[in-house]
Parts: sequence; C-alpha cells; structure tokens
Amino acid sequence: MIVMYRKMEEFTLEKIESKCNWDEGFAVSLDEITGVSEEVPPIKRYLSQMKDMYYDKIAVNDTLNQNDPLIYEFYALEAPVDGGDIAFGTSIVYPGQIGDEYFMTKGHFHSKKMTAEVYYCLRGNGYILIENEDGKQKSMEFRPGQAVYVPKGYAHRTVNVGSTPLVFFYSFRADAGHDYKSIERKGFRSILVSRNGPQIVPNPLLK
Repeated sequence: MIVMYRKMEEFTLEKIESKCNWDEGFAVSLDEITGVSEEVPPIKRYLSQMKDMYYDKIAVNDTLNQNDPLIYEFYALEAPVDGGDIAFGTSIVYPGQIGDEYFMTKGHFHSKKMTAEVYYCLRGNGYILIENEDGKQKSMEFRPGQAVYVPKGYAHRTVNVGSTPLVFFYSFRADAGHDYKSIERKGFRSILVSRNGPQIVPNPLLK
C-alpha cells in the first residue's frame, strides 16, 4: 500500500481552526488503515530526538551513522485547553528495532496527573506499558479491535512488536497536557526487547 502525504506547508493554522469548530462540532477524516489524516499536519519523532531513551548506545550510534529513522508520528486534534473538551487523534508507530529494543513512543505522564486516556488499536501488534510514581507497572497487549484504558496517575508508552505499522486512535481530556520531561529524566522501569519474541525486562539505564 502506498500512502501519499501532503507537504507540511499545505497545512495552515487557519485551515485547521476553520475545520475544527470545538463549540459547534465538526468531522475530520482519520484513515482507519494507515492512521493518516489529509486534514491535520503530522508531528514526527525521529531516532535523533529519542536517542537517550534507548539503552543500547552502540546500536543508537550505528543506526544514526547510517540514517535517522522515523520512529513514530501522530495526527493530533488538540482541543482548546478546557476540561470540558476532548482531544483526540491517531498515532503510527513504525516497525523496527534499535539493537534488540523495539520502536516505541517517548511515553508521558499527563501534566494534570489525575487524568486518564483511552487507546483503540486499528492495525498492527504491540504493547502498552504503564507505570505510576509509586512503582506500580503493567503491560497490556495491543491488537486490532482492542481498547486500552490508561488510568489517571500513570505514565504510558506504546511499543510496536510487529512487522507492520502499529496504528491506533487515542482520546483524553483536553486540559490534561503532556509531561515528557519526567520520562526523559527517569525513563520507564521496564522496556520491551526482542529475545526469542517480545520480552519485558528491567531498563538497564536505571541500574
């Protein structure tokens, strides 16, 4: 399947704002197979932006010496920062590994920690890792047709363990915000690696 992407410059703030009328309602296209929207600009995350999150620094450097792979991207309908609205969108985590660690999202808490999030898998095969500040952890398999509820107070990360893109829909309270810095500083306690299949192991960076 060939997916055609619009150039970023074709998107303008005025076009997006006119399409998304949060007070009167709107409809927007999000492809259920690819996760791509022709109406919303993608936000892309490359390995160079996530290099400190992978434990195998030799594999990171070897990969970056050859190219800078796109790890994931997302199409975000960011609602006004109001607890009465719901932000939503689609994410695409691409297949691949850095060393034996799978491609993944950065992961985040919400800035307002006592807010939850819902994910719905459209395509692919992965896991969602969640953990809270008290050390409670859980991993949930993520397959097409499966919805995952991430409870309030938990950081969450999505990992692609398959050979095709992992595509999913998400929604959360619009004033929840994103706290990436906590994960960048501390990392997740556990990671997913490929060792005779997907395995969850302690994060070597936290030793």
